[in-house]
Amino acid sequence: MAKTMKGPGLFLAQFLGDVAPFDSLPNIVKWAADLGYKAVQIPSGDARVFDLERAASSQTYCDEVKGICAVHGVEISELSSHIQGQLLAVHPAYAQQMDAFAPVALRGKPKAQQEWAAEQLMLVAKASANLGLSGSVSFTGSLAFPYLYPWPQRPAGLIDEAFAELARRWTPILEAHDAAGVDVGFELHPGEDVFDGATFERFLAAVGDHPRCMINYDPSHFVLQQLDYLEFIDIYHSRISAFHVKDAEFNPTGRQGVYSGYETWTNRAGRFRSLGDGQVDFKGVFSRLAAHGYDRWAVLEWECCLKHPEDGAVEGAQFIKDHIIRVTPTAFDDFAATDMDAATFHQMMGIS
Repeated sequence: MAKTMKGPGLFLAQFLGDVAPFDSLPNIVKWAADLGYKAVQIPSGDARVFDLERAASSQTYCDEVKGICAVHGVEISELSSHIQGQLLAVHPAYAQQMDAFAPVALRGKPKAQQEWAAEQLMLVAKASANLGLSGSVSFTGSLAFPYLYPWPQRPAGLIDEAFAELARRWTPILEAHDAAGVDVGFELHPGEDVFDGATFERFLAAVGDHPRCMINYDPSHFVLQQLDYLEFIDIYHSRISAFHVKDAEFNPTGRQGVYSGYETWTNRAGRFRSLGDGQVDFKGVFSRLAAHGYDRWAVLEWECCLKHPEDGAVEGAQFIKDHIIRVTPTAFDDFAATDMDAATFHQMMGIS
């Protein structure tokens, strides 16, 4: 049976605020629906739109959340646990910056933050199941990233131990997701220990090829790394469980390249752009995903160094809609097909 991806969806994280229509789930879902979005991806840790603990324990609450969306013809694509995943593994170099993501009572307490994050990720599995979702999206966290391009050289075994520890922290969470029938699509993101195909393979091996260890595919991060994001789909399509539709561009100069010289986002050689304003070959991306039978959601994640987010959201819904390929159930030359047996084949090729 032909499989066609669903969309457009909208990741709510970058749009939430304290002013309507961005201040509550009913308001922002109506706003998204009016723009043409058919699904929302909900950040599980933002109390303005979602109560994770309640969702993990109450089917009634989850039915209410789905009902709020359904009134406007919108579904929930996934729950996002990016913040909790980040806090599951934090290198000390990042501890002060990551404090802002933790509950106020846990700031300055990295061990307590890690334990809280693990508990939250367990709740995401239960809440996702209660919502009838097949997947969530997250970050792996980072223990090794400061050693990406080091001098002096990395001690032998350092990266192996970093990924072994990452696996120790994630394996029980993946098991909880498996029990709930929910995938974890990891966004391969610079700053996380798992940021490209090679590091995903290392992590996947460390968690014993766990069936719930999947990928949230986002080509924008691969443009900034100068990785072949189309071949990536061919290699890892069986592990792609979610899709962030996000654009980016890379314009190296005589002064800066991939590392971008500590410049601001506007002045970097590599920077995120609104859909259609960057360099991602989305016709190629949607075609490759369609060819491999990807049938989950295409979700806009808006990040742009120039354009206003509301303009990006308006343009993004139509952009995704225009790129989704309704996959054909038949081959174009089926009308000319004939049934033949082996004897006829031999006759056609002159085989006696």
